[in-house]
Amino acid sequence: MTQSRIQAPPTAPPAEKKSPWSTSLPVPVCPDAREGSSSGRLTGSGKMADCLRVPLLLLWTCVFLSVHLIRGDANAVRPAGNAESLQIVPGGLGQAAGIPGAAERNPGAAASLPRRRSAGWKLAEEAVCRDDLTRLCPKHSWNNNLAVLECLQDRKEDTEIAAECNHLLWNYKLNLTTDPKFDSVAVDVCKTTISGIKECAAEEPGKGYLVSCLVDHHSNISDYQCKQYITKMTSIVFSDYRLICGFMEMCRSDINTLRCGSISTGEKDVHSQGEVIACLEKALVREAEEQPEAHAIKDECKKAIMRVAELSSDDFHLDRYLYFACREDRERFCENTVAGEGRVYKCLFNHKFEEAMTERCREALTTRQKLIAQDYKVSYSLAKACKSDLRKYRCSVDTNMPRAREARLSYLLLCLESAVHRGRVVSGECQGEMMDYRRMLMEDFSLSPEIVLHCRSEIEGHCSGLHRKGRTLHCLMSVSRGDMGAIDANCQKALQTLIQEADPGADYRIDRALNEACESVIQTACKHIRNGDPMILSCLMEHLYTEKMVEDCEHRLLELQYFIARDWKLDPVLYKKCQGDASRLCHTYGWNETSEMMPPGAIFSCLYRHAYRTVDQGRRLSRDCKVEVQRILHQRALDVKLDPELQKRCMTDLGKWCSEKTEPGQELECLQDHLEDLVPNCRDVVGNLTELESEDIQIEALLMRACEPVIQAHCHEVADNQIDSGDLMECLVQNKHQKEMNEKCAVGVTHFQLIQIKDFRFSYKFKTACKEDVLKLCPNIKKKVDVVICLSTTVRNDTLQDAKEQRVSVKCRKQLRVEEVEMSEDIRLEPQLYDSCKQDITRLCPNVAYGNAQVIECLKENKRYLNQRCHQRIFKLQEVEMAEPELDYQLMRVCKHMIKRFCTELEGKNVLQCLKQNKNSELMDPKCKQMITKRQITQNTDYRLNPVLRKACKADIPKFCQSILNKATDDTELEGQVISCLKLKYADQRLSPDCEDQIRIILQESALDYRLDPQLQMHCTQEISQLCPEEAAAQEQTGQVEECLKVNLLKIKQEPCKKEVLNMLKESKADIFVDPVLHTACALDIKHHCAAIPPGRGRQMSCLMEALQDKRVRLQPECKKRLQDRIDMWSYAAKVAPAEGLSDLAMQVMTSQSKNYILTMIGAGVAVLFLMGLFCGRFTKGVTQELKDR
Repeated sequence: MTQSRIQAPPTAPPAEKKSPWSTSLPVPVCPDAREGSSSGRLTGSGKMADCLRVPLLLLWTCVFLSVHLIRGDANAVRPAGNAESLQIVPGGLGQAAGIPGAAERNPGAAASLPRRRSAGWKLAEEAVCRDDLTRLCPKHSWNNNLAVLECLQDRKEDTEIAAECNHLLWNYKLNLTTDPKFDSVAVDVCKTTISGIKECAAEEPGKGYLVSCLVDHHSNISDYQCKQYITKMTSIVFSDYRLICGFMEMCRSDINTLRCGSISTGEKDVHSQGEVIACLEKALVREAEEQPEAHAIKDECKKAIMRVAELSSDDFHLDRYLYFACREDRERFCENTVAGEGRVYKCLFNHKFEEAMTERCREALTTRQKLIAQDYKVSYSLAKACKSDLRKYRCSVDTNMPRAREARLSYLLLCLESAVHRGRVVSGECQGEMMDYRRMLMEDFSLSPEIVLHCRSEIEGHCSGLHRKGRTLHCLMSVSRGDMGAIDANCQKALQTLIQEADPGADYRIDRALNEACESVIQTACKHIRNGDPMILSCLMEHLYTEKMVEDCEHRLLELQYFIARDWKLDPVLYKKCQGDASRLCHTYGWNETSEMMPPGAIFSCLYRHAYRTVDQGRRLSRDCKVEVQRILHQRALDVKLDPELQKRCMTDLGKWCSEKTEPGQELECLQDHLEDLVPNCRDVVGNLTELESEDIQIEALLMRACEPVIQAHCHEVADNQIDSGDLMECLVQNKHQKEMNEKCAVGVTHFQLIQIKDFRFSYKFKTACKEDVLKLCPNIKKKVDVVICLSTTVRNDTLQDAKEQRVSVKCRKQLRVEEVEMSEDIRLEPQLYDSCKQDITRLCPNVAYGNAQVIECLKENKRYLNQRCHQRIFKLQEVEMAEPELDYQLMRVCKHMIKRFCTELEGKNVLQCLKQNKNSELMDPKCKQMITKRQITQNTDYRLNPVLRKACKADIPKFCQSILNKATDDTELEGQVISCLKLKYADQRLSPDCEDQIRIILQESALDYRLDPQLQMHCTQEISQLCPEEAAAQEQTGQVEECLKVNLLKIKQEPCKKEVLNMLKESKADIFVDPVLHTACALDIKHHCAAIPPGRGRQMSCLMEALQDKRVRLQPECKKRLQDRIDMWSYAAKVAPAEGLSDLAMQVMTSQSKNYILTMIGAGVAVLFLMGLFCGRFTKGVTQELKDR
């Protein structure tokens, strides 16, 4: 087993047959107890005065090797030079070498062994060890004392040897380490090496200090023979702490206090003395972690402990406690790993958390890792690989820093990571070692004393039993996120420091828990990215909450990103692209330096404030940096906890308003929904973030993901080319009801619209276009809906008053129209209307969707059932929509294609009028036609809802219908009363030409569809349902309901309805176009007999009546029948409804069957009156003359 670990340096000469004991044996060493040297090395003979005699096994080894190689005799050697032959005798080496006092220094040895032994004395010959030797050691090693010594001291832990044999071995080793004459052998063997090392050349020969100096510079020795001798020395010494030069004196009191073992010879198994050092190492760790009842070890003992750990870093065989604890694990996991240069240590570290690893070995490995965390030189491979880089970047030289901090692993990692992040060249070998130890820190939280100290309660309360493979650390991260309660500030700081030291953002593989959890996601979603690339984390964030993401990976990723988000430097791509901008704009320092004025968390806030500045606003970020800032903003939008400032300021509000919002993205939406209720600090940060989203909606990663189909189908151009303009959100709003729109996207877009109404700044395009107008015309108004109302009112007033110059700028008016159209799509976007109608919506429109203005349309259709407040709001809304049909969302949506077909060249305000004119076209879409009819019905309920009529009859309405106006209010309909009034005046031919034209159109339209006559529909509802159900149920209204009512006039009992039917008859006398049934029946007759007579004022009707009376004229049978029916109706109407004016009377006479008789009688009466006038005139003239004559 021991021979499997024999190692030769790479530069070794051709191999000769090695002795069976030639395992790696470093020299016993004098730990340096002095300060002031950055390397901890011994620098001069004067500084060695306090050290005990250096172990002098070197000469014995030289003698033994020479003899063994030349003659195969292991008992004596004739050294080169003037060194005399020495007999090595157990118990008597001091005397044989002429060293007085050896026996006094070691009375136990002198008492137990004869003073003189023959030159061929062997340990195997001693009776006290014969049984153990026979039982434990192979026979071929019996003739070699050192092979026997190694065999017995490396025995298995559960194998006991006799106490007397233990004692014999102890004295033998002690005598081998106490003769300064071995320096002369070292001078001969390492002559060239000593001359190249100034510190060793300065040592005075013969004092016993030279060998210790050579061991201190072991790594600098290149001579093969010297290196072999030096590296094969110290296994004997390291087997017992009492043999390590000076260790016992430095640590005696600490050993006694801690009860780590006995100093007295024979009171403890001398071959397990590594446990004493292990005990001291554990005590040192407990002190660093400030564990309860930890003992404060003296500084000189601390340095001795760390020095021993450093000197045993080359070969794990030298760490006696770890060697015995991990001997089986080494064979199990690292059988093929060649000993030396710390390779076995690293192999065992890599398998530390394997299930097959014994708990005792795992504990020993953890202790050693903790020592490495305190002093990186305890790791041979790390110290060697990074030596030149440490010197190059001055990572070990800082006069303002305590020596202990310079040696810490964390300081080394931060210093070298800073160089890497600044683009400096660090050797690949060093970076590899750094990565191993960064991974080590992430795997085991206990290697970081600050976490053990400050996170003790969190670990005990939430994370006990999860210490393997970084699970405890991720559990603490989860606690820090607030997933399991509050966390201590010092614990949070310790975690943040550890994340910076380990820097997993640079390579996700450093975080073993994340790597294992996300392996499947990386293989599927991120396989196009090079393994270990920093962009892997960004790729994982892009697939967060997608079907490719697994739950465990999601948790581990968010836990890590929580800390990366709190220090911009931990995102290597962001740091690389933005370090110049950060230095220029945010006054940052180096990668591993911080400033109280600009803490790490504030740097990103500074960067994104500059990212969205305009050229006029001053300095901006570089393009590359801006791209990275946007990437981070997209990631932060996925989880409110990834935004440090938001979480810090809104912690209270999140608990108060959003405790039940646990789905992705819901917390931010919740805060936006309660914007007015938030505390000022939280409201400010939420407002700023929302304003930023309005400028670049792609920050909303979840929304963009949900809206991908719509974007690809309708908005791909603006999505690809968008540069902070808000065009993408505007496009999504405009296409909110396309077939590609899914529910998630529609909900997200609507939510953003609802948030925008809270502050006009949240609508980027509106803010940009109208900022100056708002400041000038609507100061102190913040809510977007109020700003829109303010500006639109200003525009409307300027238009109505025919102002020479509009006060609202052109670009603002254009964007204002867009905002008004968007607001008309959903009643919730108009808070005043929504608040007024909430109860009615619940009562009348419970299952109606808000989108597409469907709720607004539902309220319009149920207007008569609305509460007064809601009714008033709906009326005002309709008044605006009729004046500006572009704001009528349902009309514009349903008739979109018809508008393009018939009204492309017209202004928006004339769209409805255009559609009405083309309503009966064969090309008209049925749905659009139905919508037009709805709007006509609405217009006829109140003249104020018909802007064309209102303008045309501006003078006629107050002249003829003032009594109705006196009873009206500003915000309730007149139910068609004014229009009915104007209809009657039309029949009397008293309206102005413009007003008459508009009333004629209304009459013609309502004659075809009774629903367009609100007074008729209101008063005749019952009669229509009883007398004309089939006609009313017809899908296409062609005046049949009106004809039915006329025919059944005698059956109508209700006076209001009868009056309305009579009014229809009266109106039809004035213009045949008002009577569609009659007009259709007599169309040919009008063309043949009345073509030259212009329509209106009853002229064509009179022409037909004359034709009917003229026996020479033959009318169409249907026309003749309809005319006769009308005459009968008018006769009845004349009986039940006396003429209300001269025109009415004249019309009744003209349509009467006794027209000739009446006209004759009227003519006769006029003649009689004329004759009476003549007669009376002459009589009065004669009387007057007589009076004059008198």
